[in-house]
Amino acid sequence: MKLIFGLVAGAALLMALGGEMLTARDPIELAAVPWAEPAPGLPLGADGLGRDVLARVLAGGRDLTLTALAAALIASALGVAGGLWAGWGRGRAGRAVTGAADLLLALPLLLLALLAVTALPGPAAVIVGTVLGGTPLTLRVVADATAGARRAGYVEAALSRGERGRAVLLREVLPAHAGLVGADLGQRLVLAVQLAAALGVLGFGPAPPAPDWAAMLRENLQGLGLNPTATIAPALALAALTGSVAALSHALATREAAS
Repeated sequence: MKLIFGLVAGAALLMALGGEMLTARDPIELAAVPWAEPAPGLPLGADGLGRDVLARVLAGGRDLTLTALAAALIASALGVAGGLWAGWGRGRAGRAVTGAADLLLALPLLLLALLAVTALPGPAAVIVGTVLGGTPLTLRVVADATAGARRAGYVEAALSRGERGRAVLLREVLPAHAGLVGADLGQRLVLAVQLAAALGVLGFGPAPPAPDWAAMLRENLQGLGLNPTATIAPALALAALTGSVAALSHALATREAAS
């Protein structure tokens, strides 16, 4: 099952990143009258300006996905590093870090992103929002797992051989958390995609006429009664990307819990 979810998630990511290569039509050029219905040569119809919806859907996921991937990797890396440190020591400093993480978790994520977007461009705001909203959760999860591993037999054996704590963390504890870290990275990616989509719908995404799934939702909503596929297609693309990654993340987390 994990392999199937992995293949589906990989295919969704590849389509999001390289879908533009599958169409010969420029996603910016006019192809028909505004809100034209699906027809031969125009399988998803046209948007409000007469541009090919299929071409825009195929090209509209790259920037959003790249931004989300960068945000997820940064948030997960910071959370894993902080969680290993806080969970290993469990001293006053570690408790202070986990307390700060709890405080950040209590703040509304979208509010943090909106505050960030007032001073930063959209992609940077997505990264900042994901780091502020996702890193604390990763830190808490990894810290709890590390605190449990601190008492495990393989860790005590490594320490009894004279290995330093940092070496034990990197060589023993971190590899043991591989499934947990992979599952958490998937959740951070889903969070980043959702945040990027929310900011894009609110108008903080790429500037027109660049194709973008979130911007397409905002641009085509008024033509829902004329050509509903112009709105439904980018919504399905977003759902396919986040759903497949979330399913893979769940499968990894389930396997980690069972092991």
